[in-house]
Amino acid sequence: MDQETFSLLRDTVRRFVDERLIPNEDRVEHEDAVPTEIIAEMRDLGLFGLTVPVKYDGLGLTMSEEAEIIFELGRTSFAYRSVIGTTVGIGSQGIVMDGTEEQKSEWLPKLAGGMFASFALTEPNAGSDAASIRTTAAKDGNIYRINGTKRYITNAPRAGMFTVMARSESDVKGAAGITAFIVDASTPGISFGKNDKKMGQKGTVTCDVIFDNVEVPAANIIGLVPGRGFKTAMKVLDRGRIHLSALSSGMCSRLVQESVQYAVERQQFGQAIGAFQLVQGLIADSQTDAFAAWCMTRDVAARFDAGEKVSRDVASTKYFASEALGRVADRAVQVHGGAGYMAEYKVERFFRDVRLMRIYEGTSQIQQTIIAKALLREAGLAV
Repeated sequence: MDQETFSLLRDTVRRFVDERLIPNEDRVEHEDAVPTEIIAEMRDLGLFGLTVPVKYDGLGLTMSEEAEIIFELGRTSFAYRSVIGTTVGIGSQGIVMDGTEEQKSEWLPKLAGGMFASFALTEPNAGSDAASIRTTAAKDGNIYRINGTKRYITNAPRAGMFTVMARSESDVKGAAGITAFIVDASTPGISFGKNDKKMGQKGTVTCDVIFDNVEVPAANIIGLVPGRGFKTAMKVLDRGRIHLSALSSGMCSRLVQESVQYAVERQQFGQAIGAFQLVQGLIADSQTDAFAAWCMTRDVAARFDAGEKVSRDVASTKYFASEALGRVADRAVQVHGGAGYMAEYKVERFFRDVRLMRIYEGTSQIQQTIIAKALLREAGLAV
């Protein structure tokens, strides 16, 4: 996308956030759902197709461009971003990166047009240790029969398709036995658990997905290569972690804004609390965290676009940005004092919402492991 067109898109999304999304945050929190009319507007803006190539009716944004858009969406309730998050990210990118031309032609235009996609990897007994998944895919002629349960699957009840990771090679241990399947959500044998009740992020939808003898054509193996699913998942997660770093950066910006505004308006001891140096210190630390997180995100996104090997630095960025966001949210509550603990102030809500950022698509501890092992391997230690 040329710079002028992208600038128009970014400015449009920024106005959409300011004029439509932020004013409806309380409604999302109260109803525990994103209004259907706003989801329709997101479709009309092309947000479901951010990362789908132009050839398949998407916008075809680079990672750097995607980060700019997600930063803007990060300035408001995370439920809005969650509407499109799995479709533009882990739900579709396996097909974009490793799918056949036939698979891309069939599914990507649907996704760009607003179909929900979900990524079914996590299980009751397999989260960070994704290679230990137990969902099976047994070959039976030209089909596979998938059986198992997936957990915490975002947008599952409204998905039109799933990218499902299942163990297809029973005689192969670990990651090498996992295959990535495209599964039509209307296929018989798919059912859902009740929607999860979560600490925060009202308006987002997650639940268990149960696969009971679900028949999937062998032609729906992503790239038609059995046993390559784990590698596909890891490639997808690199881009997804940059996406989440941009999201964290956007919310850092919002929380700094909320803190500054309150510090200007709140009066104590005859003056605005922002006049007190200890309050200024909280705000300065938060702005520093926010600035560093966004600089790291933009840098690693540009290097990702350049084709550099960036998995280690992606992990560093996701780790820093999500942890920084936790610090910024905590300081925002502190700046607000007692008001920050009250539900009527949005920093209380955001404090709960952002806690998940240090967990999903790789916990902070998984990112630490990735970073350290990469450095040790570079130094010659087999780990």
